[in-house]
Amino acid sequence: MSGHDVQDAATSLPDGAHARRTVPRPETRNPLEWALYYINWVVVFVAMFALVAASLVLSYSVVVRYLFKSPTDWQDEMAVFLLVGATFGCGAMVQAHRGHVGIGVLEGLLPPRLNSLRLLLVDTVSGLFCAFFAWKSWTLCAEAWREGQTTSTTWAPPLWIPYSLMAAGMTLLVLQFFCQVLLRLTGPSLGQTIKTT
Repeated sequence: MSGHDVQDAATSLPDGAHARRTVPRPETRNPLEWALYYINWVVVFVAMFALVAASLVLSYSVVVRYLFKSPTDWQDEMAVFLLVGATFGCGAMVQAHRGHVGIGVLEGLLPPRLNSLRLLLVDTVSGLFCAFFAWKSWTLCAEAWREGQTTSTTWAPPLWIPYSLMAAGMTLLVLQFFCQVLLRLTGPSLGQTIKTT
């Protein structure tokens, strides 16, 4: 998928819709799809603040080191924790709109029915991989919580924080894959298609 394909997919709206939204709402009344839609928007909103906070933390560190010759020992880990949360948390929103990097040549060559089957296969395999990743992340999080694991720096924040952010983000991504596979298998039977006029 090229950069133009991603941009077109992200800005395409149903007929009659205005261009005030950059990401279209779900086209069905399926409650799972709508719940994920709103959860994804909340997570993306929080991730925006996390990115701003990470940049402020790193900027503060540079200013304090340069002006006051006072190094800080917590800014790198704080920024990494914020970036881990933002990165893993937004994966489901990106998947909901097929914004991940992909190869678009097959999409243009295959007939619609085979292309639909290809998407179903890709979503299923990707969902299974992400489910394994989420399970491993939750086990790491539980182990870090149980054993009181911390980082090896003088600040020593608990490791369950980044592990829980990874696990929650991957779990949300698995739910997104599950929703897309389910909707592709059952079609409109899960929810009534919303007609746009």
